[in-house]
Amino acid sequence: MKEFGYQRASDVAGAVALLGADPEARFLAGGTNLVDLMKTGVERPARLVDVRQLPLDRVESTPEGGVRIGATVTNSDLAAHPEVRGRYPALTQAVLAGASGQLRNMATVGGNLLQRTRCGYFTDVTRPCNKRRPGSGCPAVEGEHHNHAILGASEHCVAVHPSDMGVALTAFDAVVSYETADGPGELPLSEFYLPVGDTPHRETALPTGALITGVTLPPAPVAARSRYRKVRERASYAFAIGSIAAALDVRDGLVREARLAFGAVASRPWRARTAERVLTGAPADAETFAAAADAELAAAEPLPHNGYKVTLMRNLVVALLTELAEETDR
Repeated sequence: MKEFGYQRASDVAGAVALLGADPEARFLAGGTNLVDLMKTGVERPARLVDVRQLPLDRVESTPEGGVRIGATVTNSDLAAHPEVRGRYPALTQAVLAGASGQLRNMATVGGNLLQRTRCGYFTDVTRPCNKRRPGSGCPAVEGEHHNHAILGASEHCVAVHPSDMGVALTAFDAVVSYETADGPGELPLSEFYLPVGDTPHRETALPTGALITGVTLPPAPVAARSRYRKVRERASYAFAIGSIAAALDVRDGLVREARLAFGAVASRPWRARTAERVLTGAPADAETFAAAADAELAAAEPLPHNGYKVTLMRNLVVALLTELAEETDR
């Protein structure tokens, strides 16, 4: 591990100023991803700016009926919060599915959104990787890629984003708040992650030196009837090979509103808007659910060893929406 400096920030403005004064510095909160990457040499910051003690650790209801989540709220506290459990149960389920209890006690909301891919070529500094060294190549295209992207990838990168939390936040139109030296700003989560294209090393649209201060979930009555389903290669703590956050409002046998987002299939949490359009106004039955899944997955471009994800995601959509329809059409 490269030698690094350490400084604890006392307020948000001070944290931003510290990072602005040192382009090779990085913010540190829980460190559950960053420190691991420092150990392997993927991340080599000259200084860590500790933001864990900043007053960004609260979950609050908004006047409009949504929820605002501070950036340093731990995953454990987020999952346990009664407002989140009641209004956005899929978010609670996603967080609980995302890591061991020990990691949830340390990991933070802001850090979760910024975690890097778990692609083995990315974490192995002896191998080429366009995320680490732009232009060096993507060996996963021809190599080990059974858990890589089937949607939105490119020849330059086929890795997936590992966040479970991000999938649920994407389904419910979360907005990310941040602070820069020029003042505060906001980014809808739908615009937060950049398409892979030919610049996979540019992962988010955050301005340089920006500090995430929170995430706001707008009011969404349909979210109270939501669920998160994750498939992984073992029952214990593991990253997803496919996941879904879904919410459904069914009245008189018809879908009035649907929210759907996929995880572990793209470089970012994937909002399934095509599927949502197929679902809205249609009968809440297995035929409709399969048609919605097929419409969304028509854009899939699987590699030789991850085509199973297309079938997996189709089956997940049908199974989970069927469960939700039976619960909500009452």
